Amino acid sequence: MKKFLVFPPAREIQTGDLDGTSGDANHVGLLLKFAAFGIFFFPSNMVVKPIGAVGTVPIMLALLLLVFWLCSALFGLHNPLKSSHPGRLGLGMLWVGTCASYVALFSGFTGNTNVSAQAAADRWLILILACGGIVLVATEAVRTLNDAMSLVRAILAGAFFCCLIALVQFLFRVNPMLWVQEAMPGFTDNGGNTAFQVRGLMTRVAGSTFHSIELAVVCAMLLPLSIWRAIYDRTGHKWLHWTGTGLLVVAIASTVSRSGVLGLFLGMVVFIPFLPRSARRWAVVAAPAAMAALFVAIPGLVGTLTSSFTAGDSDPSLTTRTNNYPRVAEMFGELPFLGLGPGNYMPENALYILDNQYLNSLVTLGLVGFIGMVAYLVLPAMSSFIAARASRIPPLRCLAGAVAAAGAVAAGCSLTFDSMAFPVFALMYPFIIGLGGGAWIMIRREIELRETTAPEKNNSGPPLYRLNRKPSTPNVEAITWTR
Repeated sequence: MKKFLVFPPAREIQTGDLDGTSGDANHVGLLLKFAAFGIFFFPSNMVVKPIGAVGTVPIMLALLLLVFWLCSALFGLHNPLKSSHPGRLGLGMLWVGTCASYVALFSGFTGNTNVSAQAAADRWLILILACGGIVLVATEAVRTLNDAMSLVRAILAGAFFCCLIALVQFLFRVNPMLWVQEAMPGFTDNGGNTAFQVRGLMTRVAGSTFHSIELAVVCAMLLPLSIWRAIYDRTGHKWLHWTGTGLLVVAIASTVSRSGVLGLFLGMVVFIPFLPRSARRWAVVAAPAAMAALFVAIPGLVGTLTSSFTAGDSDPSLTTRTNNYPRVAEMFGELPFLGLGPGNYMPENALYILDNQYLNSLVTLGLVGFIGMVAYLVLPAMSSFIAARASRIPPLRCLAGAVAAAGAVAAGCSLTFDSMAFPVFALMYPFIIGLGGGAWIMIRREIELRETTAPEKNNSGPPLYRLNRKPSTPNVEAITWTR
């Protein structure tokens, strides 16, 4: 009787069941990893002069990825429809909004068809194509957890290089990126980067990025991924992984940026619930200790940050933002649907810069492009958060949580600066979307396996085993977060 009334427990889903998730990381190509590292290593102000502003090494590498992806699809080497995920939907919506605004500009609908306006639209279109190449290739490359780890290592290697540059800038007031520029024959300095800025009693640094705010936001985005790597990476030395994680925190502090503090808060709030239990306990102890150490090691940091948050109307960086709202409303009222044209907001002076990516998109791309930009920045974070809650495999769950945290930082901090105008952020964020897409596909596979391995109902009696058996998951505590 017991044989017919008691069902066998569902088989536990392991990482190796997810289409070879525990196999060798042989899907992440060298070009993709080099592009990830090159975003931080090659200065974005160095361009090939005949090509113009889009002639930077990172953009050319990203476009090369897009060419390889298109050729692979055309020759039937892969099926692009199998890698669909919400992040790719957001990219598609932004692409539709960009193309609609681009056509309106060149057809004369916006009334602004001079050469400089068309060149700005071309630059924006090429940038979106480069972002698309990274998203498409990264998603299909990240098929396993080892693939994700391989790509994250390349991203963090570039980020740690950037943090070391920022540390040298902060301590010695020397910009090593000038040495890198001198070692790039055939490239021309296109300008636009700001290595040093003064805020209060401190000098803000930018590392290998364009601006200190960009450095702060990018480091806040990558901090959760660095923690995930330090916990689950079985190669290398643990102390080296955690040192790199600490460098990201130091880089955020060296920027003296409110956006960096906001990004750090958003990232940790989203990410900490998806950490393993022991790591969550350590986070409660380590976070206050790290903050205290930074405040002691960097004199004047507390006072400068406090004054920047309490300045109110006396802070010009805040007043310029609020003073631009009436101008934005007026420009949006003139061209509400398709905007001025991609990349065609050209302020007459620094006071008119829109330090808000959403407002910038509303003015340049109109309502259609604004919806696409919101989808591009918000959908990856939301989908990764939902996927993380559904997973019961600790490393995969933590990866999805880290991607959700990075996406939340990108979406939240885009309210404080025009993020897509900064080349390191603009090209690094697509890697986050690609990682999120890979995690989404793996978790979807996990759910399918969990459903197919569940015991079928027996009409001859109730499933008595459910009264006392343990959940079929290697991580019992994960059930609390997946309900």
